[in-house]
Amino acid sequence: MLRKNTSPEEWVADWRRICGRYGEDIWVLVQGIVREHKAFLATRFYEQMMQDAAASFFLSAQLVQNRLHPALQAWLEGVFSVALNGDYEGTVAYQKRVGGVHARIGIPTHLVMRGTRALNEAIFARLQDVDVVQRTNAVAYVAELTSLAMEVMCQSYAVSHDRNSRAEEAYRLFAISQDIGAEREKQRAALLGWENQFMYEVAVNQARANLPLLGKSEFGLWFTHKAAHAFEGSADVASILAEIDRVDAAASQLGSMAGSSEGKDAGQVEVLRRIRDHCRTVGFLLEGLFQQAGYLESGRDVLTRLLNRKYLQVIMNREIEFARTNGCGLAVLMVDIDHFKRINDEYGHDGGDAALRHVGLFMSQAVRSSDYLFRLGGEEFLVVLVDVEPETAMLVAENLRRRAENERIPLGQDIHLNMTLSIGVALYAGHPDYLLLLKAADQALYRAKHLGRNRVELSRGLE
Repeated sequence: MLRKNTSPEEWVADWRRICGRYGEDIWVLVQGIVREHKAFLATRFYEQMMQDAAASFFLSAQLVQNRLHPALQAWLEGVFSVALNGDYEGTVAYQKRVGGVHARIGIPTHLVMRGTRALNEAIFARLQDVDVVQRTNAVAYVAELTSLAMEVMCQSYAVSHDRNSRAEEAYRLFAISQDIGAEREKQRAALLGWENQFMYEVAVNQARANLPLLGKSEFGLWFTHKAAHAFEGSADVASILAEIDRVDAAASQLGSMAGSSEGKDAGQVEVLRRIRDHCRTVGFLLEGLFQQAGYLESGRDVLTRLLNRKYLQVIMNREIEFARTNGCGLAVLMVDIDHFKRINDEYGHDGGDAALRHVGLFMSQAVRSSDYLFRLGGEEFLVVLVDVEPETAMLVAENLRRRAENERIPLGQDIHLNMTLSIGVALYAGHPDYLLLLKAADQALYRAKHLGRNRVELSRGLE
């Protein structure tokens, strides 16, 4: 039988027991060393972590310098001050939060343990000039406290990681089951539309400059950001991605064959045949994927049919990983209906529901099928724009604001509702924790509200 998770009260009791084994002289000695050398210790911790190639995915020099270095110094002070200030409950709760953050961003526990080992070695080295008895006790005290802190973090990490894994699998099942018939036809049309556009560009563009790429088309972005995850585990996913790469490689080859001659013309025809064959293969494989899908209706907001918070973490973590790996843009738009309480008061809850449904509808029409729309609750929405440039993200936000401003929502009996939106925009800047990106967008939204509403504000970073 599996042992239950250790409770916070048990962790607190363990922490008190460890500290109680050592005298106040040891508490003060270690706290003084940590306070004096905390900047060096934090530097040593991240130097050790960054030696592992896997750490470069999660950490950057700027991220360490601006946020993580000060945070680790605060952690060191907290861990080695608790015996003196008595805040055992707060210290345990903090370790649990840190473990949860590590799970949310997916940082491997072995990297944290590696850095902690370096911390201990650095603290031990600064105890060399201390009396041998005190040194022995101080080394044991440091080792026990850091081990206990890691133990609390690891349990929190494991619980959060298991929850995230279940959510990812639930989202995968959910994503493959959404109105399969409509999605099949929509993506068939998108693939055919790209092929027709490409052939038209080839026919009229003799210079062969800037030919459209399938991977950056409506279909390509949808498949990369949504379908590839929804159908994860199927061999056809890798096959379709490979076919898309072949199409784009052939398109690039065609771009280098500008001009006309008998030899070139024959070569161009051959490349066009290859592109057509690859597109047919994509269509065939895609049909097979859709045939595998079942139907499951969960994870959507009942009123607007947009996604709800259930899969927010899964989607954000996946898109942040994609942006970090591929060096592409990612933006989030926090959208709020202005004076929504007044709408409810004036038109009743039916009027408020009509406004929410209408916003969900025109937002769905205004973004690409590769982007994500959430209703977070109340009158607040979230738009996740994938593979996007900053200027485009601001343009999408402004278009949404202007669209809402010009909409007249019919409520029946010649009654129409006018409304406006305030929007906060945040651009992904490299931090692996998606909550910081959402917080930045939320702060930008608050500023838009404060400056008069019915406007778009770009985040200045966390304030």
